[in-house]
Amino acid sequence: MPETPREEGKIKVVSRWSLLGLVLACVCGIVLVAAAVTSDGSDLRPAGGDLNSVVRDRAHEVENRRGEAARLQREVDELTGRADDADLRREARRVTRLSDPAGLTPVEGPGLRIALEDAPRSVEVPGLDPNLLVVHQQDIQAFVNALWAGGAEAITLQGQRLISTTGIKCVGNTVVLDGVPYSPPYVIEAIGDRSRLRGAMTESPEVTTYTQYAQKYGLGLDQREVDVVKAPAYGGSVSMSHATVVD
Repeated sequence: MPETPREEGKIKVVSRWSLLGLVLACVCGIVLVAAAVTSDGSDLRPAGGDLNSVVRDRAHEVENRRGEAARLQREVDELTGRADDADLRREARRVTRLSDPAGLTPVEGPGLRIALEDAPRSVEVPGLDPNLLVVHQQDIQAFVNALWAGGAEAITLQGQRLISTTGIKCVGNTVVLDGVPYSPPYVIEAIGDRSRLRGAMTESPEVTTYTQYAQKYGLGLDQREVDVVKAPAYGGSVSMSHATVVD
């Protein structure tokens, strides 16, 4: 029996819907594959969504990558030790000699601990810029620079080793150190002659300014001597994107 016009139209509509469903399935598959490749096994949208969750997730991710980098470095060192090449052995000895001054070996000894923290939220000073009641990158850097000037053998911030190329920067109300965000209080520890370290901080104009604000407006500042400060080996990248020779 020949198909009626109505039956023929029905078949055409069903075919269109089948084709549309196939196209949508392909698009969804492409999106899922792209998301999987982009995330590389991590969560593209950290759970919670609040700042604390983002900070924790970011710190956890960086810590995992540092662990992987340390594992690969051990493999490289092991393979280098097995290699029977005079030039390679000479360069390996040179790297070993430079590792300590470069901050790539752990150090411990007596020193100082300085903790910096934002002023309490209850502090309100009419006409005073609220930003002056918050610890900023330049405040942390002022103490770090003063400690270097005082002959510090090693310095850590939040337990992370600082070296000459370490970058400290503010992002919102956190400080980012080598890609890891940290919230206050910010703890700086330095190994060295404690009297020299204290003297260098006293002579620093920037540290003096922070100290005055701490006394006047309640910015957190706690300094104390520590018998044993442990500074781990620097675990970040030592490669440089830009460098200029200093005459």
